[in-house]
Amino acid sequence: MIETRELTKHFKEVRAVDGVDLSVARGELVALLGPNGAGKSTTLRMLTTLIPPTSGHAEVAGFDVVRQQREVRLRIGYIGQGNGAGHSQRGRDELISQGRAYGMRVPAARARADELIASLGLGEVANRAVSTLSGGQRRRLDIAMGLIHAPELLFLDEPSTGLDPQNRANLQEHIVRLRAEHGTTIVLTTHYLEEADSMAERVVVIDHGRIIADDTPQRLKATHVGDRVILGFASAHEAGEAARTAGGEQRGAEVRITSDDGPRLAARLAGSLAPVSIEVIRPTLDDVFLTLTGRSLREDATTLEPALVEA
Repeated sequence: MIETRELTKHFKEVRAVDGVDLSVARGELVALLGPNGAGKSTTLRMLTTLIPPTSGHAEVAGFDVVRQQREVRLRIGYIGQGNGAGHSQRGRDELISQGRAYGMRVPAARARADELIASLGLGEVANRAVSTLSGGQRRRLDIAMGLIHAPELLFLDEPSTGLDPQNRANLQEHIVRLRAEHGTTIVLTTHYLEEADSMAERVVVIDHGRIIADDTPQRLKATHVGDRVILGFASAHEAGEAARTAGGEQRGAEVRITSDDGPRLAARLAGSLAPVSIEVIRPTLDDVFLTLTGRSLREDATTLEPALVEA
């Protein structure tokens, strides 16, 4: 569904995207992670034909993003970070108009609009002017507009930013169901690491415009961080003996060991070393990001992300 080779975008002296090679198979759900300014959104905008690349090549759904823009746009949905609905229009009318723009007949567009209104909890506000909706309601309307034509490839740029936890969970459920029922290929950017960890089968980490990691969440965590097994002992002397036997780092009466399978190691050491306590700490994608870039994606999101809007 997506093939890029040395995809590059320069803005004057800034290399926003610097030679990205990305391949996404049909039906995959891929999450792009990176700090603000890493090149995630710029990459999505090139793949969705909104801006041209400076150099390199990209095909989406089998079509060149520069020479065959119309064919690309007919096959994708794109939900950007801004609001896309006209402020003076009613939400339902905007959905129907969006469906008509994709060639849907009026009855089909109305039926699909009703389905999305119900799914995303917009029933009470669908007939109101967009200007009267809260920030969270507008965000859900934008999402519905991107899904109206049930695209075979869906781009989501920070789709759940500004949604409260309940609506964020509803959106995630709808995305997963869309993929299961229609085989939709999905590429999303997000600062919610739990979202990427639970939904994506591949995580691509971008920093300074380049891809620095690309694997499943599980393998990224095992390869770059690993589980931490913390063994507690009655005394520092016992901990020292255990550290010499099993390896690891002694900290007072504790021994800390990194492993790619913490639970199995903990079970083995429990019998051989007889610690008084055992704790296994599983890594997160933020741990992976911190290891790869020296920064926390969670902290980066906190500095620039707007406050939660009313849903």
